[in-house]
Amino acid sequence: MNPYIMALLLFGLFLGTSITASSSHWLLAWMGLEINTLAIIPLMAQNHHPRAIEATTKYFLTQATAAATLLFASVTNAWLTGQWDIKLMTHPIPTTMIILALSLKLGLAPLHTWLPEVLQGLSLTTGLILSTWQKLAPFILLLQIPTPHQELLIILGLTSTLVGGWGGLNQTQLRKILAYSSIAHLGWMLLIMQFVPSLTLLALMIYLVMTTATFLTLKNNNATTINTLATSWTKAPLLTATTPLLLLSLGGLPPMTGFMPKWLILQELTKQQLPMTAVLAALTALLSLYFYLRLCYAMTLTMSPNNLAGTGLWRLSSLQSSLLLSTSALSAILLLPLTPAITTLMNL
Repeated sequence: MNPYIMALLLFGLFLGTSITASSSHWLLAWMGLEINTLAIIPLMAQNHHPRAIEATTKYFLTQATAAATLLFASVTNAWLTGQWDIKLMTHPIPTTMIILALSLKLGLAPLHTWLPEVLQGLSLTTGLILSTWQKLAPFILLLQIPTPHQELLIILGLTSTLVGGWGGLNQTQLRKILAYSSIAHLGWMLLIMQFVPSLTLLALMIYLVMTTATFLTLKNNNATTINTLATSWTKAPLLTATTPLLLLSLGGLPPMTGFMPKWLILQELTKQQLPMTAVLAALTALLSLYFYLRLCYAMTLTMSPNNLAGTGLWRLSSLQSSLLLSTSALSAILLLPLTPAITTLMNL
């Protein structure tokens, strides 16, 4: 793609998210979401491959449906209450519709079915943008909406953690596994959103760092299926040694960074007199942990076949920049000891 066009599209992504994040009026927020969607569609379809075109079409249809529902709900709210302000949502019907529309945009269960299919049809770089940057604008809106009843967000959150763990168990495609991982992580954030919004933001930032590191690792190894992970040793031994730690961090095991948000969320749910929700969330995390362990096993404990077709690939020195990969990977593994400082900083 022409670098000028690429720069324009990336600027469009940044502009759309910025407009949505800084707006207090529903029409402006909707406009920012639409700019965001229109900017990423050419990036998704740039490969001119049937799978990429199919993924782009599915993404466009789901985002258009969510945006239309959001616009309809905000107009209905203005009609019922006379308010266009995001923070002054008082009527339960348009508020519920908007929460469901934003859940469809994010890919939260049970409105998640488009996300694994779309991510599977994209390159790892575009998949990274879809899994990280594209989550920001809808999430900022969700954080601002006063929730009429807490049950809706808790049901959506628990369903997402369950589906995110259950759906990834039977997958062999890494992009689909990461899609289900994304659904599960967003479910954890939704559970705590109405009680401690700052903790939701912390969980979102840590999720963005861990997902960035994982996608960049797979891109560096050019891996798209579990089987191709077995050849990673010959390509990048040091990276292969740190990747299992990164995957266990995604699973939320101590002493990695990923344990921090899960620990704080379970603690807060218990404080809010929701022990059963905390127990169910912790149990669904075990499902996710199983498929992360599968990836660790495939990467570190299996040998690639030694026949002629499966011999180690020729490997020239990589021309990819490793600064972002090394920074995000270290942050995703080593930040747990800083938990007291981070919680103090965010007033948790």
